[in-house]
Amino acid sequence: MEEPKQSVVRTWALIVLLAIWFLAYSAFVYFAIGEKGPPNWDLVTVSDTPASSPYAIYQPLPYPQHVRGERGH
Repeated sequence: MEEPKQSVVRTWALIVLLAIWFLAYSAFVYFAIGEKGPPNWDLVTVSDTPASSPYAIYQPLPYPQHVRGERGH
């Protein structure tokens, strides 16, 4: 039994068109968004000790350890 030629041509045409569309879309995204380099903001280190923030509502602890042990109950 012979396959219809039109179906094979249509299938390959669809595959080629999808590949071209994917490459074109990828190129557009790369050039439109692209790699802009490292961000320009500078995040400073934030202290993680309880009550060390000026906005804290509790007084600082005498032994501000987060672990149990000597004077860090």
